[in-house]
Amino acid sequence: MARFCTLCSSSSGNSTYIGYSNSGILIDAGTSAKRLTAALAEINIAPESISAILVTHEHSDHIGALRVFASRYDIPVIAAKGTLEALDEAGHLRGVKSLELPDGKFEIADMEISCFKTSHDSAQSRGYTVTLPDERRISIVTDTGYITDDILEKATGSDLILLESNYDKNMLENGPYPYCLKQRILSKKGHLSNDDCAKAACHFVQTGTSRLILGHLSRENNTPALAYKSTCTALREMGASEGTDFTLDIAPPGIAEKTVIF
Repeated sequence: MARFCTLCSSSSGNSTYIGYSNSGILIDAGTSAKRLTAALAEINIAPESISAILVTHEHSDHIGALRVFASRYDIPVIAAKGTLEALDEAGHLRGVKSLELPDGKFEIADMEISCFKTSHDSAQSRGYTVTLPDERRISIVTDTGYITDDILEKATGSDLILLESNYDKNMLENGPYPYCLKQRILSKKGHLSNDDCAKAACHFVQTGTSRLILGHLSRENNTPALAYKSTCTALREMGASEGTDFTLDIAPPGIAEKTVIF
C-alpha cells in the first residue's frame, strides 16, 4: 500500500513523503536533518529507503535539511535547472549528487513523476504529480501566487492534492508584516490565499479529486480553522458533500501526525 504523509507543512518548513514502507521519495526537505529523521521515524520510514529528494524551489523553508540529509544518506537531489543553479551557488549541494529534472515523465521507486510550473519568486519553481502503479495520482500544489495553466493541466484529475492555503487576506493586510512583504505575498509570484485555494479546490473536486489536504499555512497570517472553513464552505456551496464527494484535512505544521494510506 502506498503512503502519503506531510512531515512538516508551514511557512517555517515543508517536506512530504510519498512511497511505500521500504521505498519512496521526499518532496522538499525544509526543516533540520534531525527533525526530518525524527519525522520519518514517526511513520516507520528509514532514511536509507529514500530514493530521491525532489525540490520545488530554493527557499529556506523547503531546503533547510537538504545538504546534510542528502549527503548523509547518499540521496540524489532532483530539481529544475534554475533551482539547482541557485542551490549550488548558495552551497546547498556540496557533497550532494544532483540531477536536473527531465523534460517529460520519469520513474522513481515504481512511481511515475512529472512536474508543472508554479508562479513564485524563485529561480524556477515547480510542483509535482506522482502516479502510483495502480494509476492513482497525487499532486503537490504549493508556493504559487495563482493556479497556472500548467497546474490545471497536470494536477487536474489527481486523486489527492496537497493544496496551498497560505494566508487569510484580512489577517495579512492588518497584520505586522512590512508593506513590501505583504505585497510580495499578495502578488502573482507569492502565495495562494484561502479564497484562491477554495476556488481551486472546487475545480479539482469537480474534476475528480476526492482527497484534499490544505498545506503551507502561514503561522502569522492564517489559522487552520479559517483555511478549513474557506475551502469547505466553497465546496458545500458548490453542492459537494464532505465525506461523500471529498475529504478535507489540514496538514500539521510540525512533525508527522497523519499518514494517508492508499
